[in-house]
Amino acid sequence: MLDIVIIGAGPAGLATALRLHQKGFRPHLYESVAEIKPLGVGVDIKPYAVKEITELGLYDAFKAISVEAKESVFYTGYGQEIFGELCGKHMGYEYDQRFVHRGHLQMMLYKAVQERLGHDAITLGSRCTGFEQDENGVTVHFDNTLNPAAPTQVRADVVIGVDGIRSVVRSQLLPESVRTHFSGLTLYRGVTVMKPIKAGGTILHIGDPIRQGTIIVYPIQDNVDGQGNQLVNWVVEQAEKPQTEEDWNQETGVRDIEHVFDDCKLPFLDVSEMIRNARECYLFPLIDHDPLKQWSFGRITLLGDAAHAMYPRGGNSVCQAFVDARVIAEKLAETNDPVEALKAYELERREKVNWLVLASRGEGPEVVRRIVEERSGGKPFEDIEDIFPHEEALSIFSEYHAKAGMKIPGQKENADARQYQSVFTATQNQ
Repeated sequence: MLDIVIIGAGPAGLATALRLHQKGFRPHLYESVAEIKPLGVGVDIKPYAVKEITELGLYDAFKAISVEAKESVFYTGYGQEIFGELCGKHMGYEYDQRFVHRGHLQMMLYKAVQERLGHDAITLGSRCTGFEQDENGVTVHFDNTLNPAAPTQVRADVVIGVDGIRSVVRSQLLPESVRTHFSGLTLYRGVTVMKPIKAGGTILHIGDPIRQGTIIVYPIQDNVDGQGNQLVNWVVEQAEKPQTEEDWNQETGVRDIEHVFDDCKLPFLDVSEMIRNARECYLFPLIDHDPLKQWSFGRITLLGDAAHAMYPRGGNSVCQAFVDARVIAEKLAETNDPVEALKAYELERREKVNWLVLASRGEGPEVVRRIVEERSGGKPFEDIEDIFPHEEALSIFSEYHAKAGMKIPGQKENADARQYQSVFTATQNQ
């Protein structure tokens, strides 16, 4: 039985522990914070990631804390519809798509780890400071200031670095990876308690990246107040904001963004009012790291954001981490050689996820709003088909979905649409 250490007890680290447990391993997690709290805002869990959660035996618990996604619709900054598609089972996928508060998702996984692996499976207040590796194992060092009872070093057969965007494990393995890629854009991430939008399961993509900036809106909790209101998550993307710290939890106000979408006229939503009524709002610079040339180094590897930090466009970051968790557990269970197992894990995952890192940097499917803005000259249009035909939009979305691991069910390749795919592909290296 391998002695496996997981650095980090976020959603990705917890899911990895659960997948390893399914394969008969008993990993131990080390987390830098002294207490795990339900921090963060919304995350979009795609059908392929709901599959992973279902295989963990957690679908019912997940369903209870999340909202089913029914449709995804794109609008201009004036509120004119560009493109829409159904989500999850409504589209024909085997699994549904769901929206959830990141903190609630983490706490669900945390509870499952405690129940299945035991309350002693996670050591809190242990910040990894470094490690040494030899042919027989890895020695990991910790700062235990927040938890003096925790060990200052442990010995392991395998170490999995799942310690997020500012990974200590990654920075030691790949010192050059500390360099980040700042887009010049800043995200305002907030939540508002409000009546359900449309049928209560719609994700809205509003605005344009040239004239106005953009906003994505979706619900993450039903009946949050016992009066039928939802907790609605929104993310505003703005340019011309100085780069701030790479931290998801920087609290801020909404003064800078409360009037950005005053021109948007939707019959079912006053965007500006939603922003003004925010319960909380956080600031985050749109930063990622260049795709890594290597994840696995002997008995040490990376997983989740530590391996493939990406812009939160297209909703694939935590979803891909859930896939990482399954694959690494499978590979470690298939061979007695952990070094070969980690190589096989990287071989299956790295190239695929690196493509998504670059695709997200190039706007991902959100590029459709830029296309419409450029072709319309920033003016309202009479008919979307005149400037952005449905087949062109469908081709862009089809390619992205397929490469993210969720090819649209039953869709056949359209020869007339293939010519449009370069519009999306060309943006991924920007």
